[in-house]
Parts: sequence; C-alpha cells; structure tokens
Amino acid sequence: MKFDLLPKKRLGRKFITLGIILFPLFSSLYVVSIFSSKLISNALSLPVLLIAVASLILFIVGIIFVKTGTDKEPKRLKKGFRYALYVLALLYTVGGYSILGLLYLPGTGFKDWLITTAMTTMNHQYFATWFYNDYDINICMANNSVMESGEDTNPDLINFTEPDFNQVTYKNKFEKEVLTKDEGNDLYKIIDLDSKRYGFKGKLAVVYDASHVKLGISKGTGTSLGGSYGQFITEIASRYKAVLAINAGGFYDPNWNSTGGVPHGVVISGGKLIANNSKATSTGGIIGFNKDNKLILARMSAQEALRAGIRDCVDFGPFLIVNGKSSYVNGNGGWGTAPRSAIGQRADGIVLLLVIDGRQVGSAGADMNDVVKVLLDYGAINAANLDGGTSTAMELNGQIISNPRNGAFQAKTRPVPNAWIVVP
Repeated sequence: MKFDLLPKKRLGRKFITLGIILFPLFSSLYVVSIFSSKLISNALSLPVLLIAVASLILFIVGIIFVKTGTDKEPKRLKKGFRYALYVLALLYTVGGYSILGLLYLPGTGFKDWLITTAMTTMNHQYFATWFYNDYDINICMANNSVMESGEDTNPDLINFTEPDFNQVTYKNKFEKEVLTKDEGNDLYKIIDLDSKRYGFKGKLAVVYDASHVKLGISKGTGTSLGGSYGQFITEIASRYKAVLAINAGGFYDPNWNSTGGVPHGVVISGGKLIANNSKATSTGGIIGFNKDNKLILARMSAQEALRAGIRDCVDFGPFLIVNGKSSYVNGNGGWGTAPRSAIGQRADGIVLLLVIDGRQVGSAGADMNDVVKVLLDYGAINAANLDGGTSTAMELNGQIISNPRNGAFQAKTRPVPNAWIVVP
C-alpha cells in the first residue's frame, strides 16, 4: 500500500509558494550586495545567494510535483480569492524587480537622481550608501556637476536704466511679470512660479532698486561652534527692520546638528569683514554687491574683495550665469533635487531673489538645470546658487511665505548665519 505523509500536488503548491516569496527577495538582496556592502555585508552575500538558488530549485520542484502528482485534488479556493492571490504574487514579483531595475539598470536616470539627491541632504545619505558603493557614488557625483565658465562678472554689463513700467507690449510673459509693479509698491514684487511650466512651486522676489539689498548677519555669528549660533531669517529680518529676506550662505554643520552660527568662506556685511573661513564648495566664490550695487561673482580672497569695494557678500556656489552665459550643467548638476535658493541680477540692475519649494507633494524641488532655467526666463545675466535644503526659505513682513521642508519632510526651516534682506 502506497503511503504519503503529504499528497504530492499539495506539497508542490507549498514549494511553489515558498519559491515565489523567497526567490525575488533573496535574488534582489544578492544583487544589492554586489553594488554595496552597507545593506548586505560581504559575509552574508554568499548565504543570500545560496538561499536564492535553493528557493528557485524549490519552485521548479514544486512545478514538477504539481504536474506529475496523482493524488486527489484538495478543495479549491474560491475563484475570486485565488485570482487575488495571483495578482498579489504578480505585483510582489514585478514590483520588486522594477525597483531593482530602477536602482541598477543603465539609462533610467534614477540612479543619478537618488545618489545626487541623497548625498546633498543632511540626514538621508543612507539612501545612496545602502545601495551603492563609494566608487559608484563618486563616479555619479563626477558625472553630475556644474562646469563654470571660469569668468568673473563684468560690472559694465549692468546698466541702471529706468525700465518702462507702463509699456503696452513686452517681449515675453516673464518680462511683463517683472516690469508690472504692484500698485503702491515701488520697492519689490513677489511672483509665484508657474508650477505647470517648471514642475515645482516657488517664489521669485523682484527687487527694483539693488541698493536696498543687503546682507543681514545673525546676532550669534562667530568662529566657534560652541559659542556661536544662527537665527531664523525672520529674526534676522526683524533685527535689520527688513521687509523681505531669503537665506544666503552656507555654514559649518558637523553631523548636521549645529546651530548654524559659523559661516563658510568670506562674509562681508556693510563693508566690514565678518568671517574669513574655509570655502563652502569647490565651485563658486564671492557672491555679493559692490558699492555701485552691482552683483559680483568672482573668485577672490577676503582682502581682494574689500579692495574691490564689495559691500556685502557670502562665499558659495556654483555660479550659474555669468555675463549672460549659463554654466554647463552635467546631468542634474550634482546637487540632486531639493529645495533651492538663488540670487541674480538683470542687465537693468533689477535683483532676483529665488526660492524653490521641495520635499513635498507637488514640488519635489529643483536641480541646477531647473534653477538656471527660471533665472534665464526672468532675464538674469548674473546668478549664483545659494545654500539650499532645509535652509531654503523666503520671509515677507515677518512671515515665511515659501513652503520650507527639513530633511524629515516636516514643514520647518532652520537657523542660518546670514540672509539676503531688503531694507526700505
């Protein structure tokens, strides 16, 4: 008499189920282990592969058992429930391998986006280091960069001519937005970016008189991490009685938990040297206004800046547009997609203060190409990137009017060492 502890077909179905669950999971984990040892250590790589192979064998044996088994069919599941299980199994398998393809197949662009975005955040670099090794990360960052022209700005290209604010026709809608003043306000105008055109939300402050744009300094700015502190841009604006402010330069932030009080690079405010520290980035340089109220983008020391008559500046970058020519942006520029701040000036002297919202539904943020596009649309001939991410915010009359997000996607900004302010 033939005796089976478990009918062959039923056993085959169990093998198939285990194979469907285990093979996609462990084969995916093995692929991840090839590219990075952070998520799957080298010691676990071989056991993961063996489990993947064993689960594949189990799946194949299960199919053979189901095809060759002669035992009585068990009670079948209801048709609707059975189809639901098939759909779940398909979604599980296809979904898992789709994610794997996004992570590692060439040509998707997802790898570059993930690495550059993660590596420029304060708290989420692990999204890149989990899935990629240091070599791949370095190659990706090198392939996504901003190649500046190497020129310094030519102040003679700025001509403070009074634009015709009452003209009937304009060369494009951006020119009309800039040159159509709000009634009763000759100092500035706030423009909401066209989210349908750009794919993100943001604010552009148009300042008609560059002499009113100053660099405000945090009350606690210093040279020691232990003895200095930054302030929110609302506090800096209040201190200077400014009507408008956006964040400006970067700051030392070890472990991403400093108080924002020690600025990077050269900082000058009101013609006085505030800081002369190491540079924030390998690109860019002095971003500021000279005594003629012209935006200067140049590579110079603190003493050279003072001798050149720079009245207000920070040290950051990259430079995005110099003398009407945009920098060459490889890929996404190497800064990923995130909240962005930038400053620019038109040939007529009008200053553009740009803030782009990020890390939220409907506005993931912008890369360097996006920032260049906005600034060129609105006529900037000189422009530079400012500190972004959690620092990015715009203040108007004591209130934050942009939509800032921190690294945890919360509606928060953070203290900064300085801010570009508009003083009446």
